[in-house]
Amino acid sequence: MQKNIRYVMRYKHLLKRAGYVFLLIFSMAVHAKVEILDRISVVVDEDVILQSELNERIQMIKDSLLAEKKPLPPEDMLHSQIIERMIVESLQIQVAERAGVRVSDEELNDAMTRVAAQNNMNLLQFRKAVEADGMSYEGMREQIKREMMISHVQRGMMRNRIKITEQEVKNFLDSEMGAMLTADEYRFGHILLPLSSNPSSSEVRQVKKKADDLLKRINQGADFHSMAVQHSSGQNALKGGDLGWRKAAQLPTLFSGIANEMQPGEVRGPVKTGSGFHLIKLLERRGAQAQGQIAQTQVRHILVQPSEIRSIEEARDLAHTLRQEIVDGADFGEIARLHSDDPGSALSGGDLGWNQAGTFVPEFEAVMHASLPHHISDVFQTEHGFHFLEVTGRRIEDFSEEFRMSQAENYIFRQKFDEEVDNWIREMREEAFVEIRH
Repeated sequence: MQKNIRYVMRYKHLLKRAGYVFLLIFSMAVHAKVEILDRISVVVDEDVILQSELNERIQMIKDSLLAEKKPLPPEDMLHSQIIERMIVESLQIQVAERAGVRVSDEELNDAMTRVAAQNNMNLLQFRKAVEADGMSYEGMREQIKREMMISHVQRGMMRNRIKITEQEVKNFLDSEMGAMLTADEYRFGHILLPLSSNPSSSEVRQVKKKADDLLKRINQGADFHSMAVQHSSGQNALKGGDLGWRKAAQLPTLFSGIANEMQPGEVRGPVKTGSGFHLIKLLERRGAQAQGQIAQTQVRHILVQPSEIRSIEEARDLAHTLRQEIVDGADFGEIARLHSDDPGSALSGGDLGWNQAGTFVPEFEAVMHASLPHHISDVFQTEHGFHFLEVTGRRIEDFSEEFRMSQAENYIFRQKFDEEVDNWIREMREEAFVEIRH
């Protein structure tokens, strides 16, 4: 008995002239039957758009418009708009592929998870919901991958095309818009203990005492959020008094006057106004002034590592011995040059320079931040071996101006981005070979 062997061949890049993708069925009797499986709808440079891909996209757009209860445009207009969109996508994907742009499975999974979360679902629930709506989850996954590749290649191309001068940045920062956009933002907590419209002196004393008692409890460790829910009459009481992120200009007068003076976590009050007594807490602060102030620590250390000829116990003992020599008066730098196993710092007497949080392994940072300046720490262990250290200085480095410049440059870049992307796409479209087949 003869068996038929079926081969499905979809030549997306090789069948520009043929115009069809064939289903070939070959039998052992050397006869063949040819069936049209798909056809090429558009040729775009080195790529093709198949009729099935176009149909799928048209249906997806229709489903989306119907789900949002928006009217469908005329069929011919919708058809031409989608073809043009797919041509532009294809051109950008081809640039991305030539540039070696890749989207890893991990990146794609993260993106799909975010899309699911935006719909208040986990990934499995989202997949079931997509398929229940009659859509292809794998098709959606592939489309998101294409959009990510396009996003990557757009950003890469725009970095080369968009040039921002230092004068542009300065002019923007000097403008009213620039000052507003780069101003710090504050997130305050608020508790209001109200007064009646014409309070007696007795009422004022009672409410003031309650406010003082609340402040005392908060300063002793009571949770501000819980106190606001229980005692505040403010509009945001059920949110724990959280006013959300606001620029100084958007804050009530009560807050704006002191916002710049307060440190995150600080509580002030009671402050009396016509509406009552207020307790305010600066929960968080962000922006150039807040994030540009970088705490730095200057530190030096000595490292002793176990090795093939030095056991863990011997390495620990040597570290203790070296530390004791320094405590007894030996020069830290000289001991480091002679004995430290950290080649990067030994020649400079163990000096690691000025560093900010996040530079070193957690165990090292914990000891560094807990150490008093010019005090030799105890010996401690990290993945690198046994250390002891000395903090030789602490400072706050002001990078707020650089931060503001960076904020301004990013804003100007975003302003120019869409227009320059449109210019780039128009140039590609004009230069591309495109053949639309009907």
